Amino acid sequence: MVGHGEADFARAVDALTAWKHMRLGWLEVVPREPSIEVGTTVLVMVRHVGMWSLNGCRVVYSVEESTGVYTSFGFAYGTLTEHAERGEEIFEVRFDRRSGDVVYRIRAASQPRALLAKFGSPLARHLQERFRRDSCEAMRMATASG
Repeated sequence: MVGHGEADFARAVDALTAWKHMRLGWLEVVPREPSIEVGTTVLVMVRHVGMWSLNGCRVVYSVEESTGVYTSFGFAYGTLTEHAERGEEIFEVRFDRRSGDVVYRIRAASQPRALLAKFGSPLARHLQERFRRDSCEAMRMATASG
């Protein structure tokens, strides 16, 4: 949960659109604030083991849904061939009108692609868990800053 109420949901949507969930210090996106339009290509730079790795991704679809109960907004990107992993990641914020809760969700499916990722699977899983935790905290801070 990153907030409560419509104002927090609007801030969460703005934060997601500005890729604030990816500004973690040890992980950055280039360009810094790319579009979330389908077809946009980004470079995800990750600092680990004393070096930076560069991983290409492309926005593959958007999420925008509204019912009487909730409203969702987000996007997904898929990895490109030079990414260490093969897969897709969805970033979504959802406003539940019944409870007023604003929730940020990350859903991912991936497999190691690069040889280093295959042999370094425990490190890759650790980085993925760290990303989930830090990304959620970045969204909490961005949503609360309004």
